Order: sequence, then C-alpha cells, then structure tokens
Amino acid sequence: MKIVQSVFLIANLDKEDVKEMIPVMEKYFLSHGISFSMFTYTGICDVPEVPQVDLAVVLGGDGTVLFSSKVLFSRQIPILGVNMGNVGFLTEVVREEWRDAFEKYQAGQLGISYRVMIKVSVLRKELLTATFIGLNDGVVSASGSSKIIYYDVNLSGVVLGEYRADGLIVATPTGSTAYSLAAGGPIVHPETEALILTPICPHSLSNRPVVIPGDEVVRVKISEKQRTDIALTIDGRDVFPLLPGDVLTFEMMPHKTLLVRSDKRNFYEVVRAKLN
Repeated sequence: MKIVQSVFLIANLDKEDVKEMIPVMEKYFLSHGISFSMFTYTGICDVPEVPQVDLAVVLGGDGTVLFSSKVLFSRQIPILGVNMGNVGFLTEVVREEWRDAFEKYQAGQLGISYRVMIKVSVLRKELLTATFIGLNDGVVSASGSSKIIYYDVNLSGVVLGEYRADGLIVATPTGSTAYSLAAGGPIVHPETEALILTPICPHSLSNRPVVIPGDEVVRVKISEKQRTDIALTIDGRDVFPLLPGDVLTFEMMPHKTLLVRSDKRNFYEVVRAKLN
C-alpha cells in the first residue's frame, strides 16, 4: 500500500473541460485528508516550482506530461497522467478513470513505469553553451528553402557515418512512437534502456535508424560547411539555434520519469488503438 498524503496538480487549461475538473479533484483529495496544491497554465510557460509531494496528477494530454516531466523526474515524484481527450501513449488514464486509478495506486494495485530521460548538451568551440532535458526526443532540423543538413555521428569513438539529410532525431523509447516513428524509426517498448537514432529523409538508402544501448553517448557534429539555418528542438518545445561546427551530445539521464500505470490498457493495446 502506498501512502499518498500530498498531491500536486499540473493542469493544462487549453484542454477541454480541465477547468471544470480541477474543483472536483480538489474537493476529492481534501475530503480524504490529502494535502492539495496546483499549477495551471495555458500556451507556453516556464516550468513551475514544485513542492516535495507524494504524487503529481497531470491533467491534459501527452504534451502536458512532457512539460511536467522536466521538473518532476529529478524529484522522483510519480505522475498520474489523466488524458482529457483520447488515450495517449503517456496518459493511459482517461478522465472517467482518474478516481479509480488513484485509489488503486493508493492501495498498491498499480505499478510504476520507469521512463528514460535524455540529456542534450551543445558545445560551441569546445565550450558548453546549453543543456536540455527531454522525455521524448532531441531533433536537429533546418529552416528555409534548403533543408539539407550535413553532420556526422560518433558512437564510442567510432564514426557511425557522415550524413546528408533533412535532420536527425535522437529519441528515447518513450519518444519512439512520436516523431521518430513518423520518420521511419522503430517502435521500442517504453521501459527499454536504449536510444534511437533516426535520420530524417537521408539522402542515402544506407543511412537507416539505429537502436543503441542506453549507456552509449551519442556525439553529433554539425559540418563546418553547413549553410542553412538549423536548430535543436527538445520534446517539440525548447528550441535552440545551432551553428556550423557545433557538437551535440545525447545521453541517458541517471534518473527516470515515473508514470503510474493503468490497469485498463497496456502499451501494446495503446499501440494497436493508435496505429490501426
């Protein structure tokens, strides 16, 4: 049995019916003697300060969980994601099931899904320029009329290849069902400790997606001859402009995001529902 004495709610007000759901949840938790605090937002906002609590309830969709994971994973606070639309890959619990899911979690009947987080560092002229954390992926892509990017990939001191492509996705197993999948990458079970390298529209048929162990560090160098403006995007949210000669490293974080599992459906059932 898990003793939940405090709950922090993160609610995306852009989602339908979220405003109406908040007072219902607040009344429920307070009536059960559980401390309740919350953060609500619309659009793009800064990551909030989160108190040390026993459980975070995230009200919105998969994007809301991606947003929330950046601050919750370092505190190792479990996330009960409640989808206010259709079932998502990260929010398996739908709005009608949240109370039942919480009570089963409280009773020790629901487990935790441990999800790899990715750390992306940007080195410019050998100096650390920026660092980002993501749950889904880091994407290098171009803007403008010409979208070709020149880069090489290094693994364990070995050059995997020199690429001409529209970009590169380095995804976690959780992110394997997102942009990486659309770009032709494989579906990987989300609790696997691995990273997925998926070139975007490579100009060589030999440049295929690669799955590597989670303890590998991926080193990507942007070619000095790169002319098109390019940027790094983390989880579709954080954007950082890149320059020719920049070096990016992608590696697994030591801590994972903790997602409360649903007993109504598992990952394979969600895949079947989403892809058929």
